[in-house]
Amino acid sequence: MKRTRRFMRTLSSDIHFYTAQLERTPVVVFVAGELVGSGRIEEITQESVKIGNDRYLRAVCEFKYAV
Repeated sequence: MKRTRRFMRTLSSDIHFYTAQLERTPVVVFVAGELVGSGRIEEITQESVKIGNDRYLRAVCEFKYAV
């Protein structure tokens, strides 16, 4: 599988989140360097990101492209 230049890059702005959601790009979620979740973005608010059935607070989580 060919990896894109986005592999493991941090989603750092709203446009990154919305593009990942639109393109159905898998993301991984870290808290304090520990992997806590992964999947495709279902919903985005100013405070949180919903991935699958779980919500992650944007203020405490780091989101990265998984591909």
